[in-house]
Amino acid sequence: MSDTPGWSSPDQPSNQQPQHGQQPQYGQQHGQQYGYHTPPPGPQQSIKPGVIPLRPLSAGEIIDGSITTMRRYPKLIIGAAAVVAAVTQIIGLLVQLPFLDDLTAAVSLDPNTMTEEQILEQFTNTLPGVLGGAFLSTLLVLIGTVFLSGYITVIVGHAVLGEPVSFGQAWEEFKPRLLPLLGATLLSSLVITVGALLCIVPGVWLWVMFALVTPALVLERCGVGAAFGRSKKLVNGAWWRTFGILLLTLVISWVISWIVSLPFGLAGAVSTGLTADPAAALGLGSLVLSTIGAIIAATITLPFSSAVTVLVYVDRRMRSEGMDIELQRAAGHGGL
Repeated sequence: MSDTPGWSSPDQPSNQQPQHGQQPQYGQQHGQQYGYHTPPPGPQQSIKPGVIPLRPLSAGEIIDGSITTMRRYPKLIIGAAAVVAAVTQIIGLLVQLPFLDDLTAAVSLDPNTMTEEQILEQFTNTLPGVLGGAFLSTLLVLIGTVFLSGYITVIVGHAVLGEPVSFGQAWEEFKPRLLPLLGATLLSSLVITVGALLCIVPGVWLWVMFALVTPALVLERCGVGAAFGRSKKLVNGAWWRTFGILLLTLVISWVISWIVSLPFGLAGAVSTGLTADPAAALGLGSLVLSTIGAIIAATITLPFSSAVTVLVYVDRRMRSEGMDIELQRAAGHGGL
């Protein structure tokens, strides 16, 4: 992928002739142009230059394509995910340590030995510190997730066509989109949270409707508002299918996280003497073990879920905008 808007939406202008030394855009050869639904010369064939066949995908092919992308680019994806997960989790742990006593005091409140006034006073004193630590930790995880999802989006864009890509190249392509993506993620999180607070159903509906904001913003290089519009347009008419794939991805990610975190949770329980005291789970040793488990789990699940989202976006464009034809042309020209 280059700086030419090869992933541009059909609404964006794409009828300019390529400049000297540039690759033509999708659906455009030197001196010749084609529309999105106009077949190129020669017979149509389903080709697979990269991690997916260039045709509308099944749910299984989307999941398999995500795993194949991680296996084909392990250093770029798993390595970056491990670094991001380690940095965010470790800093998050360090941020929460000053508030650990407050949190321990909050979970150790005994209603049998304290009056309601004492419990309320203790809870009021500890609440600001607990919420402050949780907010800072959540913010760090959000920033790390935004970076990783955008960065992986660029890699999957190359992986679809089987193109080699380096970390420097992926970073240069993603860097201009980092701040817009952070803003879009904060906005979508706010909208989805408000919808969930009003009722669970609107929150879920909004979550699915705006699930494709990240790939639209990064690959199409559009603005925040346009990315929301593109996601809504692509999901329209396929809400339930998109919901099913995203839900399946959540279940797979949860199972992987549970399997990975279980040994560290058991080790933490052993280190505290298998006590039922909830305060014991907040000991430094137990928290360190749980942090290690969270790092390993996030290293696997974050790239997987991000890649699935990008491939859902590609699938929706192939189904609704005929992009499989454009991708086949791009593969025939050796890239975007």
